[in-house]
Amino acid sequence: MPSTLPPTPGLRRRMACWLYEGLLLFGVVFIAGYLFGTLSQTRNAMDNRHALQAFLFVVFGIYFTWFWSKGQTLAMKTWHIRVTDKSGQALSQSRALLRYLLSWLWFLPPLAVIAPFQLPAGETTVLMLGWIAVWALLSRLHPQRQFLHDALAGTRLVHDAQGEARARHKRRKADGLA
Repeated sequence: MPSTLPPTPGLRRRMACWLYEGLLLFGVVFIAGYLFGTLSQTRNAMDNRHALQAFLFVVFGIYFTWFWSKGQTLAMKTWHIRVTDKSGQALSQSRALLRYLLSWLWFLPPLAVIAPFQLPAGETTVLMLGWIAVWALLSRLHPQRQFLHDALAGTRLVHDAQGEARARHKRRKADGLA
């Protein structure tokens, strides 16, 4: 691996970005859910539930594929993280889509284990959060500290030093220091 590649952001920064991404996705879910409900004329939240889930899966796929092929989502921009391929180049849409599909490894294994047991919401939450913590900590075993889905997709999360410098310059300019 060439030494010119930017460093991998720390696990705390990546997980903070992940949480912020989840927060921003509430807006995407709201708009997509409203659009789905309006177009399908769904009157009850439980009607068309599986179709709504499939629709959201596709909407999330479009969202992440689009932004990752541009280099970063809004949350990644805020936390100065970029996604690149192994050589440091921008992702193609097909590689971004592969990364999206593989990123479901964050959720699908525990959901598949939990599903037959009909566990209460609290226990399900604890098991999901435990899996997410283990999954995140496993990145420490990778030589470049990448998550497993990034390694499988041939992608890397890197620190966006140029974006951080631009943000710092804007703050200084706004404060009248530049």
